[in-house]
Amino acid sequence: MQVDGYSLDAQRDKLRKYAAYEDMVIAGEYSDEGFSGKNIQGRQDFQRMLNDIQDCKDGVSYVLVFKLSRFGRNAADVLNSLQLMQDFGVNLICVEDGIDSSKDAGKLMISVLSAVAEIERENIRTQTMAGREQKAREGKWNGGFAPYGYSLENGDLVIAEDEVEVIRVIYDRYIHTNEGVAGVAKYLNRNGFVKKLRQNNTIPGFSRSFVQDVLDNPVYMGKIAYGRRRTEKKQGTRNEMHVVEQSEFPIYDGQHEAIISEEDWYLAQEKRKINSFKREKVNNPDHAHILSGILKCPCCGKSMYGNIAKAHSKDKKTRYYYYCKNTVTPTGHECSFRLNIEQTEINKFVAKIISAMVNNPRFVEAIQAKIGSAVDTEDMEKQIAVLQGQLKQAFGTKSRLERQMDTLDINDAHYDRKILDLQRRYDEQYDTIEDIEVQIGELQSQIRSIQQEKISGDNIYRLLLAFDEVYHSATEAEQKEFMKAFIERIEMFPEKRKDGSWIKKIVFNFPVPVDGEEVKELPLETETTVETVVLLSHKKPDGHINVKVEFGEGEGKVPLDNIAKRAEEYKPKERVTYKMIKEYIEAKYGFKVHAAYIAEVKRDLGLPMYDAPNAVEELKQPRKHPTAEKVEAIKDALKHFEVI
Repeated sequence: MQVDGYSLDAQRDKLRKYAAYEDMVIAGEYSDEGFSGKNIQGRQDFQRMLNDIQDCKDGVSYVLVFKLSRFGRNAADVLNSLQLMQDFGVNLICVEDGIDSSKDAGKLMISVLSAVAEIERENIRTQTMAGREQKAREGKWNGGFAPYGYSLENGDLVIAEDEVEVIRVIYDRYIHTNEGVAGVAKYLNRNGFVKKLRQNNTIPGFSRSFVQDVLDNPVYMGKIAYGRRRTEKKQGTRNEMHVVEQSEFPIYDGQHEAIISEEDWYLAQEKRKINSFKREKVNNPDHAHILSGILKCPCCGKSMYGNIAKAHSKDKKTRYYYYCKNTVTPTGHECSFRLNIEQTEINKFVAKIISAMVNNPRFVEAIQAKIGSAVDTEDMEKQIAVLQGQLKQAFGTKSRLERQMDTLDINDAHYDRKILDLQRRYDEQYDTIEDIEVQIGELQSQIRSIQQEKISGDNIYRLLLAFDEVYHSATEAEQKEFMKAFIERIEMFPEKRKDGSWIKKIVFNFPVPVDGEEVKELPLETETTVETVVLLSHKKPDGHINVKVEFGEGEGKVPLDNIAKRAEEYKPKERVTYKMIKEYIEAKYGFKVHAAYIAEVKRDLGLPMYDAPNAVEELKQPRKHPTAEKVEAIKDALKHFEVI
């Protein structure tokens, strides 16, 4: 992307010609394509060159570089690297600049030029940012994508008619209802509003963060803000930077048309301050969410994670659950699975399934045969190497675009269009980088059991052979590590089955022997549990069946199969619960009744009552009585269910 005289091919050509002219033998070539010379961080080939010099590889005497700015533009980095090279008898020659560090004036010249290069780079950056700030003062849009609700025409913000309604609805709902940002996002997603997809906003639904960004952006009241985010140097580092959100920043009157009034914008900010609080976190260092990330939501298929319920005032007990994060619609994707699954129950269930597997003699024999055999991950490692090369190229492209944006002349007649084009391409690189990193992460997770020294393939098999002894004596953190190494995912039913099971299928990270076959998936839909828990209580029977059984042949003798048939056909009358009564009343009358009101009506009618196990001898507060309307509704429900 650079001019011909500075392209990598042109640099290589000139360096090779110089080496040939000076009768030098080229021992190796090092080039970091697309990486800026502002510091040596991330320049893998530059680091490799320094390491080779320290290892005295090839016995080199010189490093040739096209220009000093190609070696580095940070004075401290340049001088430190040069000092390291000279400690090992290696000097630097900058061909285009005519500098040789082995000569008396060479090092002094390098010190001066590297300092000048660093100052020049900072000046370019400062001038660029000053130009953007000046545009903001003038009320002009100073670069980047137009915010949702606006479009760009010749560098100016213009209201986008196909997007503006969403912005107005967001402010209206947030200001005039009790909904928070998540509630507004849910309202948009459920009421037919369609989000227009853009290059910088590809999520189809309205997310909580989208609504939050709209509410916090003063552009919608006709203002231009500058410096909402600032790039600052990380403390304790030389060249690392990070983006910091600013609580205070200047706001200027914009030249564009406002979508909402200043009054509404400030009302939204007041509510944002009131609602912006952080939930107190419960942290137990000894607890680990063992199946977090492994359990998959039965509705949307996303991973389920650990959730903590603060200790209740009654029993002082902290409770732990698994839940689907997608239910809070952080990305605008709806998920209907609203259940929190108690961790202890499902953790024990999975452990029992594994225990049952490993205690099968055929499993033990098969596992013992596997121990010591190599697990082939060569193909996956090759894929990772290819992806890392693509990642390096994407970072290089991003760096080139950064450099182009930094050096773009603000007085250029086409500055606005160029900066927009560069910004678009720059943002696309983040998507590419993220996609590649996800692919690398997935491959690494597949070979984690081999790469990690703590749990290698053989160690997992040995752990399985001694599962009952080792697993139950391990800490929760160690149990979680084992589950992640052994299980890829656990698919679940949308609701708990009658046999008490949540689990539909277990998928392992590698094949395991089950019933004489090696499988990666263990379906549990047709399996039965090995335990039964029965709650017994003394209650009156719902009815009686008198059966007279006579054996033999002849008249009056009832065949046994007829008796069995009659027994199957008999169904005792369904017990009417308070829940059924409450649901009936709410559906028919449109209001809710308390269970205590139902109990009082039943008591007044002389109906049988069951003793509550948690009943108290004396009420702390006088019992409230139902209204006449609710009494009649309860009696109607009792008649409907044939209780009276």
